[in-house]
Amino acid sequence: MTDYVLVHGAWHGSWCWKRVRRMLTAKGHQVFTPTLTGLGERVHLLSQDVSLDTHIADVVNLLIWEDLRDIVLVGHSYGGAVVRHVADQLTDRVHSLVYLDAFVPEDGKSVLMYLPDSGKAVRELARTQGDGWKAPPIPASVLAINEMDAAWVDGQCTMQPLASLEAEAHLSGNCDTVATIGYILASGWEGSPFLQFYELAGERRWWRADLACGHDAMLDAPDELAALLLQRT
Repeated sequence: MTDYVLVHGAWHGSWCWKRVRRMLTAKGHQVFTPTLTGLGERVHLLSQDVSLDTHIADVVNLLIWEDLRDIVLVGHSYGGAVVRHVADQLTDRVHSLVYLDAFVPEDGKSVLMYLPDSGKAVRELARTQGDGWKAPPIPASVLAINEMDAAWVDGQCTMQPLASLEAEAHLSGNCDTVATIGYILASGWEGSPFLQFYELAGERRWWRADLACGHDAMLDAPDELAALLLQRT
């Protein structure tokens, strides 16, 4: 039996992992899908004090209090920045690290720095629609989420603390010593900022896979994603 820890991206919550979680548990594995502070069903905890460090602590504390070891740690989108830090801090507990259409920030760089406009549009939306410190969700249509789920996803998504996207990574480099590291690209949507990380994964000789779906692969291609996780980790 393998312990999987699946970390969602910006604006999402544990709800987005339901299909993949069901498939992995059906195979006898234990699956944890923490909702990061201030998001999803924890939206009542959203405040200006919530940052990337808060979200890292959410997952670090899960691993410590549940005494999880030899885990498969998966981060989607913004969640890539979170799991990268978790793996950096608790390297000895992570057997396999998987980035799912995710940011892979280097030390000293924030998530927003990797966007084509360096986050200008996100900051402007936070200024006009989020009191200057909350970023409103990107519409599901922009992320090419399948039509059956698009309205549901738009209704489920919540504001993201801008500070979490602006925070610079603080990494020792231990995260890149994890035994198995992989990158899964969702290639079925236009304007993706994640191809750069897929190429980086190739340079670093991590295993790579490509799913022809929208950004939320756990919703668009849950069968294929679960199969990949079972096969490669």
